[in-house]
Amino acid sequence: MKLELCNYSGYKIYPGHGKRYCRIDGKTFNFLNGKSEASHLMRRNPRKVSWTVVYRRKHKKGKVEMSTKKRTRRTTKFQRAIQGATLENIMAKRNQKPEVRKAQREQAIRAAKEKQKGKKQSQTSKAQTQASKQSKGKAGKIVKGSAPKVSVRR
Repeated sequence: MKLELCNYSGYKIYPGHGKRYCRIDGKTFNFLNGKSEASHLMRRNPRKVSWTVVYRRKHKKGKVEMSTKKRTRRTTKFQRAIQGATLENIMAKRNQKPEVRKAQREQAIRAAKEKQKGKKQSQTSKAQTQASKQSKGKAGKIVKGSAPKVSVRR
């Protein structure tokens, strides 16, 4: 069963009911009854006529169930331990005085710099020992390079 909609009122038109109106330009309209056809021909705006579906939608009539407002989830702060550090450790660090934290930071920086210096010294000493080994060894062959290429113009 094919239901059609009234072009003016917006109500359903069941088979065997309603009227089809064809204009000269070829546009067809389906009307439920003479009342909606007459209103259309009088050029009444269906949004201003109180019995039409369009009016009822516009003015929010007939909505029995009120849709509940979507509640947005509030973000809540939650403190928990991070991998490798317990919550007690984290809280203790947070509650330290700034001077103590600054001193610890400077000490850690100093230790890191000392470690880097130690690495550099060991690398330079290794490089020196390798250089001395090479100089003590037999002299390398002098490889004769090819003659420089000179372009000849003809």
